[in-house]
Amino acid sequence: MKVQLAYGDGRLEIDLPEGATVITPHEQAGLADEAGSFRAALESPTGTGPLRERVGHGGRICIVFTDITRATPNERIIPWLLDYLHGCGVSREQITLLNALGTHRPNTRKELSKLLTPEVVRDYRVLNHEPEKSAELVQVGVTGSGAPALLNRHLLEADVRIVTGFIEPHFFAGFSGGPKGIMPGVAGMETVIANHGRKNIASPNAAFGITEGNPLWEEMRDIALRAGPSFLVNVTLNERRDITGVFAGDLIAAHKIGIEFVRKSAMQPVRELFDIVITTNSGYPLDQNLYQAVKGMSAAARIVKKGGAIIIAAECRAGIPDGSPFHQLLSRARDPEDMLALIAHETFPEQWQSQIQALIQRKAAIYIHSSIPEGSIRGAHLVPAPDIAATVASLQARADKPLTIAVLPQGPLTIPYLAV
Repeated sequence: MKVQLAYGDGRLEIDLPEGATVITPHEQAGLADEAGSFRAALESPTGTGPLRERVGHGGRICIVFTDITRATPNERIIPWLLDYLHGCGVSREQITLLNALGTHRPNTRKELSKLLTPEVVRDYRVLNHEPEKSAELVQVGVTGSGAPALLNRHLLEADVRIVTGFIEPHFFAGFSGGPKGIMPGVAGMETVIANHGRKNIASPNAAFGITEGNPLWEEMRDIALRAGPSFLVNVTLNERRDITGVFAGDLIAAHKIGIEFVRKSAMQPVRELFDIVITTNSGYPLDQNLYQAVKGMSAAARIVKKGGAIIIAAECRAGIPDGSPFHQLLSRARDPEDMLALIAHETFPEQWQSQIQALIQRKAAIYIHSSIPEGSIRGAHLVPAPDIAATVASLQARADKPLTIAVLPQGPLTIPYLAV
């Protein structure tokens, strides 16, 4: 049987044995009038008055947007939002667009132009968040572990805060969007490291689909609320990147409605665990590097048998990325268990992704089909899979019984779970 996997900007066709179980989200149709639905949501938001009531008194406006590692259709929603604000009497000089990088690298002007359109970058003040620059951060209390809770000063100094983004399942925060746009989106590095610490990541509630009771998400929420009232504008998407819903209003209340919308689409029950789970990282931009691809591995890990195999197709056009803190920790460790031992005794930037990868490898071997050179894949403690069908055949040839196979063609846009 032939299956199409999301991979880079297109699809990767693989040929699998008949009987493989293909698991996808429930299909959601795109909105008939995306721009009209977007504007209507700003006029009739959840838990608060229309956005025009907040911006009609002058003052500074900070719009938070997601970076190049996210699939948010910024090139559509940001111009729509700006047009709406101007219709409310807001001037360009009042507006700052703040790139919610979290701990990711700054985006170049070319990348920002692609994200927001060249006209927006040309005509507006657009800033990359700087998580390690103390002059750009203001403390708003402390985290649960006692680290300073730091947020971007442009967000805090604004009279109106608008947080944009999109909602999808998230492997340790439950769902993306909502308060994540602020924390970790525009939080200080040490704040993010504290929140994403070893103990929190190891919590069984730090998982896909869980927010309440999740120590990471609850702290993200609490720190985000310390910024003061923020107006949320989140969208949901189908696999074609059509907008399927717009959720605007109170940061928490509107996000909660969006979460339930995504949950109905993404949560997919299975009746058994599988010997082999083939997954993706949902294609570009989500599969642009190995660091992001850990999310797809996590989705597969939910339904793989102990001792089984995960095969992920992730293009990784940006590599691991080389030289990143994630790459440095992978290179320093001898194997996954050594990686966990290092993290137990020392704190590293971006250690959470390495920790999650190593914990998955306690359960299953991980094979990867990507553009990363095979030597670099092995250096990341993974097994190259240049031909996925051949890898499956090899695993089957070594087994003493027929192997069960599941496929997640859209990766972590699907949350599979074992129905009991």
